[in-house]
Amino acid sequence: MAEALVDVLWFIDGSEDEQMDQDDAVKVMEGVAHVVSTLPGDQRRELLELVGEMSAAENNPARREFLEEFPEGFGLIDDAS
Repeated sequence: MAEALVDVLWFIDGSEDEQMDQDDAVKVMEGVAHVVSTLPGDQRRELLELVGEMSAAENNPARREFLEEFPEGFGLIDDAS
């Protein structure tokens, strides 16, 4: 499920105006960030581990960068962490 979520967010993040309304894209990304940031600690840690594993295995540099930025960008870690 985590991989599917990341795949959808990766698509939305890279979509052009012709593919998706950018205001809608921002709303979706912010909504996901809110939900992810409110996950219980154990679920946040598990998702953080999965995203880390996905990042380590990723061959596409742009997608790897997205995965590396995912934890902070989507509220898995605090700015102070």
